[in-house]
Amino acid sequence: MPKGKNIDIIKNEGVLMDKIEIGKIVNATITGIESYGAFFSSDDNFTGLIHISEISDDFVRNISDYLCVGEKIKIKVLDVDFEKKHIKASIKHINYRNEENSRIIETLHGFETLKQLLPKWIKSKITEIENETDKSIMK
Repeated sequence: MPKGKNIDIIKNEGVLMDKIEIGKIVNATITGIESYGAFFSSDDNFTGLIHISEISDDFVRNISDYLCVGEKIKIKVLDVDFEKKHIKASIKHINYRNEENSRIIETLHGFETLKQLLPKWIKSKITEIENETDKSIMK
């Protein structure tokens, strides 16, 4: 099978697997971490590498700051070699953490409440400080 081609169903050792295609988001488990990237195994029994340059747009000093062995994540397929059952993948620009790994839940309003209340709090604190300063000067 040609490298990088979209294949609807692949028969591998008697097991029919879902379509793997470039650009698709699939589940994977991190199996190893090296200085140049992270190795993974997909739910479709493919293995692959997330090169360090595909971890983040920011400088990545230590891949372990982003991923750990055994962690279940989502990956974006960049290229597929069906003969070798190998995927080149990325986690840039996707929410790669599975929901059970996620600790922060975004709200619809985000920081809007803080944006609205912060000026009032600042004004109130400034008034409080000015009043305390006036009292100490009068003493």
